[in-house]
Amino acid sequence: MAVAKSEKKVEAAPEQYGDVVTRLEQTVARLESGDLSLEESLKAFEEGIRLVRRGEKLLTEAEQRIEQLLVDEEGQEFVAPLAVAARPAPQAAPRATGTAKPPPEDDVPF
Repeated sequence: MAVAKSEKKVEAAPEQYGDVVTRLEQTVARLESGDLSLEESLKAFEEGIRLVRRGEKLLTEAEQRIEQLLVDEEGQEFVAPLAVAARPAPQAAPRATGTAKPPPEDDVPF
């Protein structure tokens, strides 16, 4: 009786961004080596796509957590997302609650 070749188990997606990048670099190197069969290349490509998506998710989550404390021209402090924090402080004072109004959708730099 022939023994079936066991399939490689798909590893769980890394939890750390640096680990995602490392695995993605390894996957790209395997693909670029030219030593893979068509089937192995397709599997490596699929793994690369999963890693890219995982990396994007981790970056988005981190970006959402990053906030920077700002001070407007009147000396009032407020918290704004990092994308807004990179621009000069707004001219108008923030609302009485001490938080800045989020920028309109079309004002986001990306």
